Amino acid sequence: MNSASELRGLDLAALRAHLDQNAPHLLLQGPLTARLIAGGKSNLTFEVGDGQESLVLRRPPLGHVLATAHDMGREYRVMEALAATDVPVPRMYLLCEEPSVLGAPFYLMSKADGTPYRTASQLAPLGPQRTRAIGLELVEILARLHRVDPAAIGLADLGRPDGFYARQVSRWTRQLQASHSRDLAGARELSVLLAQIEPTPQPAAIVHGDYRLDNLLVDDQDTVTAVLDWEMATLGDPLTDVGLLVVYSKLAEMVPAGSELVPDVSQAPGFPPIEELLSTYAEHSGRDLSDLRAYVGLAFYKLAVILEGIHYRYIQGQTLGDGFSDIGDYVEPLLAGGLIALRA
Repeated sequence: MNSASELRGLDLAALRAHLDQNAPHLLLQGPLTARLIAGGKSNLTFEVGDGQESLVLRRPPLGHVLATAHDMGREYRVMEALAATDVPVPRMYLLCEEPSVLGAPFYLMSKADGTPYRTASQLAPLGPQRTRAIGLELVEILARLHRVDPAAIGLADLGRPDGFYARQVSRWTRQLQASHSRDLAGARELSVLLAQIEPTPQPAAIVHGDYRLDNLLVDDQDTVTAVLDWEMATLGDPLTDVGLLVVYSKLAEMVPAGSELVPDVSQAPGFPPIEELLSTYAEHSGRDLSDLRAYVGLAFYKLAVILEGIHYRYIQGQTLGDGFSDIGDYVEPLLAGGLIALRA
């Protein structure tokens, strides 16, 4: 288990008392132990156990939290609703929106089996054939998500699809302003260019918001057991998820090999090239990808804003774990990537 410093934000005694009062028959009984799984590049994720069973607890990061981000209730509600579909998600157990317990809202869910493949070196031992199958399943499940009828599972009010693209540009511009600690080359120019584009709207769908392979758990049979990290899920234009997949593929070529910041699974032998991923998505979803350039530019901008928010928390001393010291160095290259995408 982790040291006390790595468990900041998780008061086990307070959690135990809350479970005793509100969920006495939950799986966890007796004294609790915990370990940090993900340390605050996004939400904080802990494995909490009682020596017999384990659950996963998610809560917002410490310190500076952007408005509308890190919504525990939204994550919980989306995964609970998707349990009735063919999109794999963990089982949801308990949501606490009262910040007095742990200092912020949190929820508990089942601990799904599987590996969140993040690097090419993790995929390489599987061989090209298995790696290819995992890459194709990645986009097939995304198409599956985008085929779900939100109203049929009680999510018709999750977001406002009309004007979604323009609101995304406005939202991420506001988020960048909220994390301002320095001037960034290209930030204003990219936001202005994005605001001038009007891509043809797609039929609305449930948008994950940060869809990539290391937000999926893959078991030993190469089957996806769970899609995780729904904190930015909404109703909107599904091509924003597709644009983000393209950008994650491009990022692997933009950073030094072995960087922990950016997933480089697209560089693994056998991983399908982006053209095949897009054609597979189009085949399974029936979506028109002719306006994808705008969504790629938006995805570059969104990631730049997210990393700037993490950099802001890092300089404020509000991150847990390692890997934050150079995260701010990647913001301007991302902004430049967005400008290149829009001018291509």
